[in-house]
Order: sequence, then C-alpha cells, then structure tokens
Amino acid sequence: MSAIIVTGTDTGIGKTVFAAALAAALGAAYWKPIQSGLDGDVSDSDTVHRLGVKQVLPEAYRLTQPLSPHRAAELDGVTIDPARLALPNIAGPLVIEGAGGLLVPVTRSLLFADLFHQWRAPVVLVARTALGTINHSLLSVEALRARGIPLLGIAFVGDANEDNEATITAMAGVKRLGRLPWLTPLDADGLAAAFAAHFRLGDFAA
Repeated sequence: MSAIIVTGTDTGIGKTVFAAALAAALGAAYWKPIQSGLDGDVSDSDTVHRLGVKQVLPEAYRLTQPLSPHRAAELDGVTIDPARLALPNIAGPLVIEGAGGLLVPVTRSLLFADLFHQWRAPVVLVARTALGTINHSLLSVEALRARGIPLLGIAFVGDANEDNEATITAMAGVKRLGRLPWLTPLDADGLAAAFAAHFRLGDFAA
C-alpha cells in the first residue's frame, strides 16, 4: 500500500477539496481518521465522495464540535485511542487527510504531526495563496523537517499570487506542486479538469 498524507497550514483553506481531487486522480481510497465539527450529518468524507472519490473509508472518530479533536472529543465524552488511528491495511493507494494543521492536538499528549511521523508516509502541504501564507507555510515546513517527515511539496489553493507562491517554495526549498483555483460551481467533473490542468500526477509519486 502507498499512502500520501494531505495536511494544511491552517483550517478552512481548501484542503478537503484538494484531497478529493488528488484521490480521484490517483484512483485512491480516502480516509479522514478524525472528523470534528460535523455539519448535521454531512462530513468531509461525504464531500469527498460527492467530488468523485469512489472508495471512502469510515472515520475512526466523528465529533460534533467545530474544535480541535482533543477538545471536541472531551466535550462529546469520547476518549481518542491512538491505536484506532493506525493506517488501514488496504490494497492500492490511500490519501489521508488530517484536521487543520500539523500541530493540532489529537489528544492532550499527541499532535497530528506525531501521527504523521508514526505513519511514515510522505506529506503534501496545502497552503492558501493570500496574506499570511508565507509565515504559516514556512513554519509548517519547519515542523515537518524537525520530525523527519518527508514532504512531497506544496499545493496552493486560491487565486494566483505568483510572488507568495515563489517566495515560499524558494525559501523553504520545496517543490511547488501547483495551484488549485477556487471553483464555482464545485463538482466532480470541474474539479477533475482543474486538477489535471494545474498538477502533474508524477509529482505525487512517493
């Protein structure tokens, strides 16, 4: 099994949409181990399925509050067991989506970055293109490198900002994988076409 982790520099930056595009393009399964902030019964996994990913694995934890998993679990009366967060053993490629950024707490003593290190799978860092992205992106790259987590490159989401994108990738010394524009409407066909136009599948070979 080959796995790719999709993480972000922040929350609400288009990470789920990018993960859906990547999984669909690779013909991969998708797994979000922890979902917090359920919007009714709609989860990120539901969104990914709607966007063209055929195999979506069930979450290990589904939490109601739109908070970091450690706190959302406490408020829901749930104890997160790291043993339930081991990589699933499936045939074929797998795209895994974290929640928020690298240093988001899973429990009071475990960060998502710690899980990524344990999983020993390469990471794609998703970053916005707008103001603040340089700082958030460079800090995220440092956090990955401090833990020895392999980084395939940075995928940007949003309106084009050539200077921000070039500055981040040059200063961090990482590959610029491409940029996914905002899509209206957002549907499976449009997302697949945008991904094919802006990214090369060969760049995601682990």
